[in-house]
Amino acid sequence: MAKTPSKRLVVCLDNEGYAASLERRKIYIALPDPDADKNGLLRIIDESGEDYLYPKASFSPITLPPPLKKAVLAA
Repeated sequence: MAKTPSKRLVVCLDNEGYAASLERRKIYIALPDPDADKNGLLRIIDESGEDYLYPKASFSPITLPPPLKKAVLAA
């Protein structure tokens, strides 16, 4: 049985064109979306609390220690 991809943490590097929705240098949750990924996009839970597609190039994945990741995902 294949494991379902989990939420990933990314940091916003560029919010040009999305200043109302994204903050530079802020950590966001990226949801699994294989179709978006194929098209160079990430599904991000943005400042509205909803998930939308944004250019993958605007973000960089980050790795946090498990306790910190758990705290960020719980916030």
